[in-house]
Amino acid sequence: MRIVLYRGDGVIEPWEREFSAVMPGVETVSWKEGQLLAPCDYAVLWNPAPGLLAQLDEVKAIFLMGAGVDAVLKFGDALPRVPLVRLGDAGMGVQMAEYVAHAVLRYFRRFDEYEQQARHGAWNPLPQYPKETFTIGVMGLGRLGMPVVEAMRHFGFPVRGWSRSPKDIPGVPTYAGMEQLDDFLHGTRVLVCLLPLTADTTNLLDRHRLGKLAPGAYLINVSRGAILAEPDLMTLIRSGHIAGATLDVFRHEPLPAPHPFWNEPRIALTPHISALTMRLDAVRQIADKVKALEDGQRVDDLVDRQLGY
Repeated sequence: MRIVLYRGDGVIEPWEREFSAVMPGVETVSWKEGQLLAPCDYAVLWNPAPGLLAQLDEVKAIFLMGAGVDAVLKFGDALPRVPLVRLGDAGMGVQMAEYVAHAVLRYFRRFDEYEQQARHGAWNPLPQYPKETFTIGVMGLGRLGMPVVEAMRHFGFPVRGWSRSPKDIPGVPTYAGMEQLDDFLHGTRVLVCLLPLTADTTNLLDRHRLGKLAPGAYLINVSRGAILAEPDLMTLIRSGHIAGATLDVFRHEPLPAPHPFWNEPRIALTPHISALTMRLDAVRQIADKVKALEDGQRVDDLVDRQLGY
């Protein structure tokens, strides 16, 4: 069996080592621009090049080195018509719950305000927010969204969820579809975005929808930058309607130096690190799915090209 490995950033050797350890006897090959690829059984990719995709029509499946699929689906008809398989959890669910919990607690305990006070040498204890009024609204109730929901419930916050299609989560009010989005946003104090990037979600969080949140709400975006209309967020931050935002993803990455987000103290920025792919977990998961496919079984996490995730 031969598996081709490719990453747009060129970091392949650590992946080759993990595959050699987890799948001994399987030959892994890397690909460079302009190279003619010998026949392979499977491909494992991240941010693929068009020249490689054009040579993958005969592979049995393409595995992605992450949970997001927009970087591959953007190729449209140029993408080989073979099964696409994204990573499931692979250690990312716990990381995402940690990241969101940190951001939520920072706002709930008003640490963001204490940080600003400290910069000015001010000592001013602030009243505690009532937890029952600090409702966390999670958009996206999939592999990464559900660990966030459970973490927020563990801390005792009221939690609600929104997704494209109806979901039943015991003890959690859920909303579905665009017709219920406004109802979901009303009463949400901290909006957590974990949606996939699709044609329907691009610029979904604009001035109109973020304006449905109560004054003084907070935004945490850990999905894709293009879901957020960035100038609209700046407008709402400056008006005070949005009290603060924690952003891990951006329309252009790395975030350009002149971007106004850098100089807005009410916006906390991180460089797309909320849930990193854990290589060993990922390779083990891919190995299990390869075995299942070789045995003629169905695998989880198949990408639906029509839905965009």
